[in-house]
Amino acid sequence: MQAIRIHEHGSYETLVIDSLPVPEIQPDEVLIKVKTAALNHLDIWVRKGIPGVSLPLTMGSDAAGVIEKTGAVAAQEFAFKKGDEVFGIPIRSCGHCELCLQGKDNLCRDFHIPGESIQGVQAEYIAVPAKYVLLKPNRLSWPETAALPLAAMTAYHMLAPKVQLKSGEWILIYGASSGIGSMAIQIAKALGARVITTAGSAEKLQAAKQLGADYVINYKTQPVGKTVREITSGSGVDVVFEHTGALTWNDSLRALGKGGRLVTCGATTGPQVKIDLRALFIKHQQIIGSTMGTRQDMVDILDLVETGKLKPAVDKVFSFKEIKNAHQYLEDGRPFGKIVLDF
Repeated sequence: MQAIRIHEHGSYETLVIDSLPVPEIQPDEVLIKVKTAALNHLDIWVRKGIPGVSLPLTMGSDAAGVIEKTGAVAAQEFAFKKGDEVFGIPIRSCGHCELCLQGKDNLCRDFHIPGESIQGVQAEYIAVPAKYVLLKPNRLSWPETAALPLAAMTAYHMLAPKVQLKSGEWILIYGASSGIGSMAIQIAKALGARVITTAGSAEKLQAAKQLGADYVINYKTQPVGKTVREITSGSGVDVVFEHTGALTWNDSLRALGKGGRLVTCGATTGPQVKIDLRALFIKHQQIIGSTMGTRQDMVDILDLVETGKLKPAVDKVFSFKEIKNAHQYLEDGRPFGKIVLDF
């Protein structure tokens, strides 16, 4: 089979297509013939170099396809069979520690993300523990299904379990055109929030409105913090959805109202920020960190998909052999939504 891999860190020129044996499955695993796989910004960070990544590495976290073979335990406990259309949940945990037994997969000490700390899913065949496989939603195409898991579960975990976003609350969501931003807009609207979001072009702002955003801000021409205050009549937002880091941090704090919650899952523009602790405690504000999500989050997300409240925005589909072009397209910041590879 063929798989997209890196043997060294660097530019998109380090991406290669290797020939590998088809994986042998364990009793609790299924073998999936991949039809589509999605790119995430995580792929770019891994390719450029994240400490602790073992090489060579098969890239990617998100994939969807058809079950080719089923282990005995996977068939008995999860009722999977050959021919089932499925997708993978992009997390792995030990499954037996106290946190895993409480459903807190992403807090497990042995937590992993495929394509980061373990081998990824951008290959013609992948072996996946049945616990982390779900049936493909009927409402979604193959590209949309691959585009769903990582971005949706990260956004949902931030908005539902972490900050418990409520109906009627104001939320500022950065980066409407990103995979996670486009998911967060739809999830926040499904939870009944009033959404303010940002983008850098008229086309992307219009696309954000079509996803359900109530107000849009062009971050290139409008001061975000000040504009949010104007929109909310000076009170600020109840929640700030952060995934950009240093460049937006000051605006985020300015936009956050009294009793507000800032939740963050990323630092694409830099990890070092400053906080005035006096403002934090005087305004009763909270800063909350979040990474990925849980299996239950993914199950809850499927309810939103099946009721038509959430649909991944897919910008472009590339052949998996065009992987270098796909990385360059994503890295240039051109897409609105997700980039998908067709296998």
